[in-house]
Amino acid sequence: MDTGAIDIGDLRGGFDLQATVESGQTYGWRRADGRMYEAVAAKGGSAWYHTVVPASLAPADEPAVVRARQVDGRIEWEATTDAEPLLVYLLRLDDDLDAIQRATPDDPLLQSAFDAYRGMRLVRDPPFVSLISFICSAQMRVGRIYGMQVALAREFGEKVAFDGESYHAFPTAEQLAAATEAELRELSLGYRAPYVAESATLVAEGVADPAAARGLPYEDAREHLKRFVGVGDKVADCVLLFSLGYLEAVPLDTWIRSAIAEHYPDCERGSYTETSRAIRAAFGGEYAGYAQTYVFHHLRNGE
Repeated sequence: MDTGAIDIGDLRGGFDLQATVESGQTYGWRRADGRMYEAVAAKGGSAWYHTVVPASLAPADEPAVVRARQVDGRIEWEATTDAEPLLVYLLRLDDDLDAIQRATPDDPLLQSAFDAYRGMRLVRDPPFVSLISFICSAQMRVGRIYGMQVALAREFGEKVAFDGESYHAFPTAEQLAAATEAELRELSLGYRAPYVAESATLVAEGVADPAAARGLPYEDAREHLKRFVGVGDKVADCVLLFSLGYLEAVPLDTWIRSAIAEHYPDCERGSYTETSRAIRAAFGGEYAGYAQTYVFHHLRNGE
């Protein structure tokens, strides 16, 4: 077992592990006490979380288990490998949150959201994990989306042993492509089941790859992701923001559309593309996706 700690005082803008992994942007982390998404309004906390990093990102080209918690001003971790670079990458610990907040407009809603969840960071989820998670997100609360991803990993993912326990990696494209639609429906995916199966098949057969969107101009990248079954503008924006590093992306979900109606009515332009451009500008452009995530979490928690 490898262990270590990261001093939160060394991170520009601090860090809040709970807010980061329980804010609806990632469904690849699990909470050891089983209370993931139960206390969404809580801030901070010292619960243990774990994830299984896919072989494509792990140092030894095999899935790696990483456990982490926030306690006494540091991030403590235990893992099957040196987890510090993985945590820096997956949790964007290299972002300068102070600079990002300074670049955000001096707007009451935005500043209130940033103040409420100081230290919350965006994530860099593996592209296929993010794609499937957000295909499952249509018309679903975060707790239900999370439950679907847990079930997919349990039923189809590889078991990884660590410290006397078994952990389930998220299924590869090949593993999900081999699942039948009936098997996926049994996991409560409903009408999303064929979308998951068909999108996994596209990746498994080499026809399309969500990671290939990386590096394209933003709106072209969004169009690239829409080739996957069940992916529209909003889901594509989620994958761009929470996996591929497009920090300007603003998924127009129910909460953000409510914020537009109440706080930024001039940004409603009638189409997703034009409304997206307007709210990105209102949220500061380059880091608009950070503003979106803070507002989403803030409003969803009823604050």
